[in-house]
Amino acid sequence: MQNKTCIITGANTGIGKATAKGLAEMGAKVVMVCRSEERGKAAQEEIKQQTGNENVDLLIGDLASFSSTRKLAAEINSGYEKIDVLINNAAVFYTDLTYSEDDIEMQFHVNHLGYFLLTNLLLDKIKASASARIINVSSRGHLQGNIHFDDLNLKNGYDGLKAYSQAKLANVLFTYELAKRLEETDVTANCLHPGGIATNLALNNSKGSIYNFIWRIVYPFLSSHENGAKTSVHLASSDKVKGITGKYFSKCRPVRSSRRSHNKELAEKLWQLSEKMVGLEN
Repeated sequence: MQNKTCIITGANTGIGKATAKGLAEMGAKVVMVCRSEERGKAAQEEIKQQTGNENVDLLIGDLASFSSTRKLAAEINSGYEKIDVLINNAAVFYTDLTYSEDDIEMQFHVNHLGYFLLTNLLLDKIKASASARIINVSSRGHLQGNIHFDDLNLKNGYDGLKAYSQAKLANVLFTYELAKRLEETDVTANCLHPGGIATNLALNNSKGSIYNFIWRIVYPFLSSHENGAKTSVHLASSDKVKGITGKYFSKCRPVRSSRRSHNKELAEKLWQLSEKMVGLEN
């Protein structure tokens, strides 16, 4: 990974931090995208010290804000000559209906529209980089997902897992449609399930909820952040996946995603709606 520039969102904690560390250990130039400058700087310094790699940059951006995402993309486009790997990893989980500053349900905004907007704003630079790779961190949660076009914010009966599954299905649909649109380029797009990992995702913003209670029970039995990062690092670095695109991976192997995720009409409809929501429609 020498001379490779890798951008990772949500890189100050959990799977994102472990992914950043793994790629830094391989000698990559790592660009950590974090929402909190304080936590981001702490993680940046820790990764530098643990890996001996000084080429670890920190950028501040909030994927829950279209204006912040656009500012972040402009900073990346002006500050880096190339993008060899983009890993859309940032994610949130909310048990109560919560809106972003753009009046969109928070999980759909961060977990899908944040990926969608940032990727498209960086796409020209990604295309100009040789054999570039786009990696979207999804989840097995997509198996229960559906895109509720008539109620994307799930105002009529909000449920945290329902919202999460919708966003994670959107990740897979976005990946497959993106791969199709990039067929004539040297860019690949894949997505993945990181595994049952001991992150703080379900603990945040869920105090007193049944999800928080259940998560605290199963937390000790879940796998490490490092194990959760293995498939992301594999997709970013391995020659074994060179040229492979439009796939869903688990444990570093391509596996079958849900039947709904292969619905091409659904993917196209979601793409068009996403363009409109983020302000990219022609």
